[in-house]
Amino acid sequence: MPDVHFASDNNAGVHPDILAALTSANQGHVPGYGDDEYTQRAERAFRALLGDDARVFFAFNGTGANVVALAAGLRPYQSVICPEAAHLAVDECGAYERFAGAKLIDVPVENGKLTPDDVERRMRGIGDQHHVQPGAISISQSTEVGTVYTVAELRALGEVARKSDLLFHVDGARLANAAVALGVDLRTLLLETGVDVCTFGGTKNGLMFGEAIVFPKYHPAVDALLYTRKQGMQLASKMRFVAVQFEALLHDDLWRRNAAQANAMARLLAARLRDLDDVVQLAYPVEANGVFAVLPLDAVEPLQRERRFYMWDAQRGVARWMTAWDTTEQDVHTFADAVWRIAPPQKRVPTKVDA
Repeated sequence: MPDVHFASDNNAGVHPDILAALTSANQGHVPGYGDDEYTQRAERAFRALLGDDARVFFAFNGTGANVVALAAGLRPYQSVICPEAAHLAVDECGAYERFAGAKLIDVPVENGKLTPDDVERRMRGIGDQHHVQPGAISISQSTEVGTVYTVAELRALGEVARKSDLLFHVDGARLANAAVALGVDLRTLLLETGVDVCTFGGTKNGLMFGEAIVFPKYHPAVDALLYTRKQGMQLASKMRFVAVQFEALLHDDLWRRNAAQANAMARLLAARLRDLDDVVQLAYPVEANGVFAVLPLDAVEPLQRERRFYMWDAQRGVARWMTAWDTTEQDVHTFADAVWRIAPPQKRVPTKVDA
């Protein structure tokens, strides 16, 4: 079996239950574009977690889901306030700006988290025709640096969004990891905090492909989403093959079990690094399934020759290591042993730590 390199949770395979669901759906002809029983069952599965008012739209990928969700709720003269490292701002190649013709206001933040004060300081030029008008806040949960917004932090952002008439959008590529880390359900995480629309990640949590755009309760953007999704090339003709994966993911809490495994393996990797704290430090708290480690600069290239991973901040030597639903304890120990060998502490012996 090939080595696990911790470069991305996108690199993991497909969960066997998801593959079985895809096979089961591959029978006969059914209506396209979501007018099928598989899509209806998947939508009902989301409503069972969030309530009868929830609306769900399936998309191909996270970038498309984020872009069409925001575009459905905003006008081109409105801006989106987001952390400077947000996937929306950094890793989507300007997709939102090109598609929506609108502006992102990216904000320097600590530990990846946007705060109500950050938002309120950007509420400028309201009513001035010469200025872009703030229209939304967008955060990632979990954040781009592996931290998790608490329920109280989300609620505070929801309150400032309501006060300022802003759409509250959550990039939930790793929403399952956040829910598990906090020990809460989706109602608490989304409905009770005032989130207007979020993406619910599937690809990073065991799906072959597909993301869900979820409105926890009715919002006027729901009415536009059908059209922005089509314009944004995110409407699958064979929708059943996206939807049936989510039906399987939500069945019997598979989404939580997959995320729990990924989170546990991140904690194990962090534990293996603690005895290296004289040469390797954690750049951010390990709260979901990401470990951000500050490496000696002379150890980066030798380690990358042996183990593939991304550098989050090459100048500071911050590496990003992501665990996944299928990461095992042996994968972690093998990877950690390589770190010990290439960036060894002085006069210490590595010891394995249970998850």
